[in-house]
Order: sequence, then structure tokens, then C-alpha cells
Amino acid sequence: MTEPAPQNLTPEQERLRRWRLLLGGETAKGESADGIGCELGEHDRRLDAALASLYDGAPFTLQTEKPQGGRKSHRNVGFGKSAPAVAAWLGEVRDLFPQSAVQVMQGDAVERLNLKTMLLEPELMEHLQPDVHMAATLISLKDAMPDQAKALARQVVARVVEDLQARLAEPLRSAVTGSLNRSQRNLRPRQNEVDWGRTLLKNLRTYDPERRSVIPERLVGYGRARRQLKAVTLCVDQSGSMASSVVYAGIFGAVLASLPALKTNVVVYDTTVVDLTDHLADPVDVLFGVQLGGGNDTPLALRYCRGLLTNPEEHTFVLISDLYEGSGSAEMIRRLNEFRELGARVIVLLALDDDGRPSYDHDNAARLAALGIPVFACTPDFFPELMATALQGADIGAWAASRGIVTARAGAEAGPLAER
Repeated sequence: MTEPAPQNLTPEQERLRRWRLLLGGETAKGESADGIGCELGEHDRRLDAALASLYDGAPFTLQTEKPQGGRKSHRNVGFGKSAPAVAAWLGEVRDLFPQSAVQVMQGDAVERLNLKTMLLEPELMEHLQPDVHMAATLISLKDAMPDQAKALARQVVARVVEDLQARLAEPLRSAVTGSLNRSQRNLRPRQNEVDWGRTLLKNLRTYDPERRSVIPERLVGYGRARRQLKAVTLCVDQSGSMASSVVYAGIFGAVLASLPALKTNVVVYDTTVVDLTDHLADPVDVLFGVQLGGGNDTPLALRYCRGLLTNPEEHTFVLISDLYEGSGSAEMIRRLNEFRELGARVIVLLALDDDGRPSYDHDNAARLAALGIPVFACTPDFFPELMATALQGADIGAWAASRGIVTARAGAEAGPLAER
């Protein structure tokens, strides 16, 4: 549980406290180096030490045990190459800061303190607080890990997957299943296709008391079997900038693959293409089949995916990419337009993450929008609705507008796309 901040401070005391924590620093004599004359209490000294260790690169004071006197003892540790020290620091951060701040600080520590090297230590990974960004970091490092560390990394990623599936799997299943059922409605059923229970419920107002019978005005039928399964392909750019999107796409792909009425493919790419469809039964296997980082070759991936469009009219193709393609941009746009002309429903997601404000190639986004291809960023919470709308064949642009999602426009001066 996060320790509470000091209470019962006057507004002026709270203002000075915040400035003192922001400015940080002490002199060699332990006096405040900021010149505002504000002394920190026990709780705030711990906050200050944890922040200094990350943002000042200085040793910090860890309170590691509580002796009989009730006061915590202290020991100074620096990051150096000590994974146990970093693990202790992560525990201190979790104790002092809310979860949202912990996630930010973990990410900053990876970049600022060369934590990528320390993450190879099993003792450290046991102390990590799982989140999407940390899962992406571990996935990117998996090939450099010793076997024991890799096994622990899988456990951390599995915890992230479990948390996300608990939040997102059922909404996606419900939305997509409902969409598939609606797309199969039989409005003119033959006698052997009538669903008599639903027909009676729909026609109760036409009950004839004299005949003691319902005279149906409308018959409700069971859905006729489709000649072809509907299909979904998620084609995911696994370059480093798309790390969070790759995690979410892997989980959603595994959920979609669990629906028997839907044929699902998940393809990831950088400068090579990997088809992860055979691993979709286990989303952790999917994510550990990803190789985050490096360049990207979207045309190569689209050439591979063309072979998956065996029945384009029943296919929803989702490209998840920031569209930074350089010299391959023209072929990328041409091939996506080819998919559209073949009858596939083509959607481009610039990001599939909680932020929904991606960096992306504005020119390529505008060119695709000019072809009638929806281009926007999507948060995970909106993805189930998006897939249901696509599988029904409804207007993606109208759906996006109804949800406040900003889509790319042809010839427009592109600004940031947000989910709300």
C-alpha cells in the first residue's frame, strides 16, 4: 500500500514542500541546497532520495527494515551494477508512489540508468511491477537473457497478459460474437428455419384471445450458415516505437482466435515477416514470438498477407503501424489500396495503446485517407467495438466520429490524433 503524504499542512507549507521535492538536493552538511529553508520529514526524505537516485544519478537512502524501536533503519546504496539494490529501489518506489507514477519511473529507469542490463538478473525481475510497458521491455530483451531470467520474464509477461485479458477479453468476445450473429440473421425463414420461441416473443401483441393463439406478423428464423468464415488479419509493425501496440495486438489476436466462427491471423514484421497464427492458443507464446526493435518493411509484410486474402469480401485487414516507411511508402499505399479494391475491409491503426496519441507519418496517413481507408489511433477499450463494427460491414468513419475518435483526413494539415 502506498504511504500517505504528510497531512495537516498549511497551503504555504504544502507549496514549499512541493518546491523542495521538485528542486531536490542537499549540501554536504545535510542542509537544504535549494535556498527555500524547507526541511523534509521522514516520509518526504524517502521520496526525495528515491527521486534523486533516478533523476540526479546519486546514491539514495533505502529504509529496509524496522527494528524494535519502531523506526526504520537506513542504508545508502547506489545503482552501480547491483541488481539487488535496484530491486530494493523498485520496492521503495512502489511503497511511496501511486501506480501511475511507478509505471513512469520504471520506464524512466530503464532508459536513464541502463536498467536493460540489470533486467537480465532474475532477482530484479521478481520485484518488477507488471505493466504493458515493462512487458514490452522484457520481450525486447528476451533473446539476451539467460534461461533462468527468461523463465521469470515469461512469468512477469504472463501476469500482464492475465490482467489485460480479465479486462478486455470478454468485451471483445461479446462484441464480435454479437456482430457475427447479427450478420447471419434470416429474415425470410423457411418452415424448418423458424425459431418459434423468438417468433412468439416478437409477436405477443398479436395474440387473439378468441383463438387463444398468436398470429405472427413476422417470423424470426435461425441464422443460415455462412458459405465462408469471416476472417481477420492483424498485421503488426514490431519496430520499437510500436511496443505497447504489439502487446495489445497479441492479446486481442489470441482472443479473436478463440472464436470458432472467425478465422484469425496475426502477422508481425520488422525487416522480416513472422506469422504467429499457429501460436494464438497461448498469448504469452505470441508475445515471445515477437522481436521488438529494429527497422520495418511494411511492403514485405503486405506481400505476405496478400496470400491470406483467399476470400477478400469476408476479410477484415487491420494494419497496426505508425506508417513511417520511407522509400517503401508508395508500395505500401498501393498494396493497401489493392486489398480494398479486392473487397477486404482495410483499417489502419496508428497505435493500439492506452495513450492514443501516436507519432506517425502524416503524409502517408493523408494519402490512405484519400483512398477511403480509415486511419486513426485506437485505445484497447475501443477495439472490441471497432472489430464489431468492421465485421458488420458498418461505416468505420461514422463509428469513429460517434466515439469522438479523430481520423486522418485527405489533404488535411495533420495534427495529433486522440481517442476522445
